[in-house]
Amino acid sequence: MSTPLPDVSVRSIEEAYQRLKAIVTRTPLERSVRLSEQFGAEIYLKREDLQVVRSYKLRGAYNLMSTLTEGERQQGVVCASAGNHAQGVAFTCHRLEIEGHIYMPQNTPRQKIQRVRRLGGTWIHVELVGDTFDDTYRLAAGYAQTVGKVFVHPFDDPRIIAGQGTVGVELREQLPVAPDFIIAPVGGGGLISGLAVYGERYFPQTTLIGAEPSRAACMLAALQAGHPVTLPQIDTFVDGAAVKTAGQYNFRICQRLVREILPVAEGAICTEMIALYQSEGIIAEPAGALSVAALPLLGERLRGATVVCILSGGNNDITRYPEIIERSLIDQGLKHYFLIEFSQRPGALRRYLDDALGADDDITLFEYIKKSNREYGPALVGIELTRREDFAPLLARMDGIGLRYETIGTDSALFRFVL
Repeated sequence: MSTPLPDVSVRSIEEAYQRLKAIVTRTPLERSVRLSEQFGAEIYLKREDLQVVRSYKLRGAYNLMSTLTEGERQQGVVCASAGNHAQGVAFTCHRLEIEGHIYMPQNTPRQKIQRVRRLGGTWIHVELVGDTFDDTYRLAAGYAQTVGKVFVHPFDDPRIIAGQGTVGVELREQLPVAPDFIIAPVGGGGLISGLAVYGERYFPQTTLIGAEPSRAACMLAALQAGHPVTLPQIDTFVDGAAVKTAGQYNFRICQRLVREILPVAEGAICTEMIALYQSEGIIAEPAGALSVAALPLLGERLRGATVVCILSGGNNDITRYPEIIERSLIDQGLKHYFLIEFSQRPGALRRYLDDALGADDDITLFEYIKKSNREYGPALVGIELTRREDFAPLLARMDGIGLRYETIGTDSALFRFVL
């Protein structure tokens, strides 16, 4: 029978901080001029993307693995991860000379897989299995139990939570006063749980807010239901926070200490990723930009406030940027898709170009196959606008020439075809 794990406490977080001082980077807390001016607040970014493995996940992984017994180290460890936790485990395996089996979803960005292998060297074995983190998790946990290895959970373990909570210790040292808000990204809940426990003691007047991907909001669903629930389907785009089920330890802490979880649209996350890169030169992964993308949802509450956003990771694959740009344009109302029924008589397309499109509207996609035995033929058309306000006039002109069309919404199967 395994020994029950102790609860997370301020003391366990401070002990973790002492273990980690010589290992992790004390990441900077930077004031964002752009965001501060935009929201009329003092907004700081806690740059965990500058961590040695480019995310805060090393904190929890090293804290857990450094407390294993010699026998447990000899047996080796297993983990399941979409990438950042895997890098933390890989780094620790190499540092502590512990053999590790690292299970990652098959759709994990190539850049993360390569970094895991580079960080772990000969001490790790990478297994690419499962379509989502939850599929990968089941396979990894089953393997660990079968062969008797320690399973290093990415979030649902007090030792992991305590390690992630050391971000709060650094914030206390870096800020002259307690902030009004701390916004943290939420996947399974490891980081926000550690911040909540530490903040209850040292930031009691601070409002701790979680930011979740709107199509993978497992902690919000758990808090609404009163217990962890498994989401039937999630969007895995925000891979660092794409979790179907919140952790048990994490849920209990969040239920007691976290008052607000904000679901953030994936497109808004992409828009902020681009803004961070263009304005601050910060390469954030989707989960890393979650907290910053949540700022507009706070509205006037931000006016005059001091806010810390945990920029949790910077492991982004450059090959994903075309999709990031596309999702951002759609989020801003600048990109639209239609299924248009064009008359197959000569000049039908020319009339659309002349009478429906505005002077600055641009066709970015046109898929059409002429059917000789039909009066009308469908075309899949993508239009990029200069301004969001140009959309209604475009529809009015299309209606004015009697065009038969269907707007392709984000929930349509055709939309998933083009994006």
